[in-house]
Amino acid sequence: MQSIEEMLGKLETADNTTKNKIENILVDKGTAVVPELVDQLQNVRGVKRGVVAMTLIRIGEASVEYLRRAANTNKDFEWVAKYLISEIKGVAA
Repeated sequence: MQSIEEMLGKLETADNTTKNKIENILVDKGTAVVPELVDQLQNVRGVKRGVVAMTLIRIGEASVEYLRRAANTNKDFEWVAKYLISEIKGVAA
C-alpha cells in the first residue's frame, strides 16, 4: 500500500486519468487521511495542492475541523482553509 506522500509524488508527471485515479483513491480512504492531507496542503504546490484541496472538498464535512485547526496555527494558511470550508459548506467565503 502506498503512502499519501508517494501517491502525491506521482502527480508531478501524471496524466489527467492518473490524477483522477489518485484523487479517487484518496477520497475513498475518507476521514482517516484528512489530518495528513491538511498537513500536506500547507506544504505542497502546483498540481499536488490542487488534488489535495479537491480531495478535502470531496471528503466534505470531516475536513472542516482539521482545516480550522490548521488555520488557527498557521496564519499564512488561513485564507486557503476559509476558502475550502466555504466550498465544503456551499457558502460564500
